[in-house]
Amino acid sequence: MFFPAAFLAMLIDRFVPYPDWLTRAIGHPVIWQGALIAFLEKRLNRPDAPPAERRDAGVVMLALLIAASLSVSAVIGLLLQSIPYAFVAEAVLASTLLAHNELAKSVARVAEETGQSLERGREAVSHIVGRDTDGLDEAEISRAAIESLAENSSDGVIAPLFWFALLGLPGIIVYKAINTADSMVGHKTLRFVDFGWASAKLDDVVNWLPARLTAILYALAARFDADKAVQRAWESAKRDAPKHASPNAGWPEAALAGALGFGLGGPRNYGGKTLDLPKMGDGRRDLGALDIYRALRLFEVMATIALVLVGLVALGQI
Repeated sequence: MFFPAAFLAMLIDRFVPYPDWLTRAIGHPVIWQGALIAFLEKRLNRPDAPPAERRDAGVVMLALLIAASLSVSAVIGLLLQSIPYAFVAEAVLASTLLAHNELAKSVARVAEETGQSLERGREAVSHIVGRDTDGLDEAEISRAAIESLAENSSDGVIAPLFWFALLGLPGIIVYKAINTADSMVGHKTLRFVDFGWASAKLDDVVNWLPARLTAILYALAARFDADKAVQRAWESAKRDAPKHASPNAGWPEAALAGALGFGLGGPRNYGGKTLDLPKMGDGRRDLGALDIYRALRLFEVMATIALVLVGLVALGQI
């Protein structure tokens, strides 16, 4: 297992964000994975092919993506074999695939901009959610930001940390490849409903345990917010998460909602169409910018608990 490197990677991601100048110069590992996915999708996803053939093509795309990820991992592993304290280099590389710093910054920006004007809040939240943001009021902007924080705290922080701690660089690189593929092609649109089937299903598998771990961590973090918040968080997760269309996304969202006494989820618009999605939590829904900051504080506590737990295991391995 790779807990010492995972502990260091989480520290780096939390306090040393991926430099903007480096993104401008060479991009980012997830951007590179996205470029490969787009390249393969363009060549394999034939719109005139029957559904079964498009589904098979999606399986081939995913297999090639995973093979490429494992190949890169193997090359990096060979290069690091001769380096003293190679786990430090592994931690630095893995930190680029964790999203704690960027997620917190993006959600905080929504709170800041919403405090200035609804128009600026709508523009800020449009960068972190896929729903239509035109016409959202302050409560809707705030719920959207908090829902994005909850879901991405699993996909962007706890899940990649989990796979890195267990399997090292191959684990986190392959996880990010699968998760990026799901975000790009795992949609139930005419173009992707068949081609993206394999990516969506495998993403459900690799996120199943991390999503529930994230809910548990949010419940533990609730202890520092209010009395009985731990019980509220876990009861909310158990009751509401199974209602979500995703087998995983509802767990951190419902746990966070229960912990803070919020009401999340519910109807929202995508492409001009209203989807009546289930509600997560039974608390108040008239949220504002200050509630986004409350959610961010809980997120930081949750991540700190995860860091401490990983650190304790790491101590046992040193």
